[in-house]
Formats: sequence, structure tokens, C-alpha cells
Amino acid sequence: MFTIFKDFNFAAAHFIRGHTGGCENLHGHNYRVRVLLEAGELDELGMVLDFADLRAALEEVAGPFDHRVINDISPFDERNTTAELVSEYVYREMSRRLNDGRVRVRRVEVWENDTSCARYEEPA
Repeated sequence: MFTIFKDFNFAAAHFIRGHTGGCENLHGHNYRVRVLLEAGELDELGMVLDFADLRAALEEVAGPFDHRVINDISPFDERNTTAELVSEYVYREMSRRLNDGRVRVRRVEVWENDTSCARYEEPA
């Protein structure tokens, strides 16, 4: 099995509805999103996926959050903006764009800072 990953960074603000420990207030993070892809075989060029194509898909999915309040963007206008839920959202959106029978999104990690990360993945 071959695995690649790409990191994508963005700065955004958010608040957690119903939280009582401070995160209910608007605050920001410099997020890092890491998407891991896997493939049992490589394409004709010897790649899982071109990193530029992975970057473009990530930009399409997570780019709209950059320098915005995530709570203003669907589906987070109704759903909480925890790192766990953001990682699930990115996983599902990236899977919709990239899973093709050969390539599969394996895991998505969303880092709020250097020490705090949430990960979403589904069983193989």
C-alpha cells in the first residue's frame, strides 16, 4: 500500500456553541489540515496522486475557511466547529472528490495548534 499526505494551512475564527469553558467565545486558530491518501497501485507516472492535484482539491474544500468565521459557512452555520467535526467534513468532501477505486482518502487530521489535533478516518 502506498500512502501520501499533504498539509494545508489556513487562519480562521470560530466559536463552539454550548461550550462553557471559554471556547463559546469567538477566537481563532492557525489551522493545519493533513489529508492522507492511499493506493494499492500507482498510476502510470508512478504516483498515488500528483501533489498539485491534492493541493487543488484541498484548496477547494478548506480554502473557503481562510480568514473567515467558520461558523458562517455551511454546514457549520448549523453544526459545531470542533476540530473533530471539521476533520469529518474535510474527509467526506475530499473522499467525494478523490476516491476513484484506486485512490482512497485514508485519514484527515485537523490541527488547531502544534499540540492539539483531531483525526477522522473510516475503516478500510
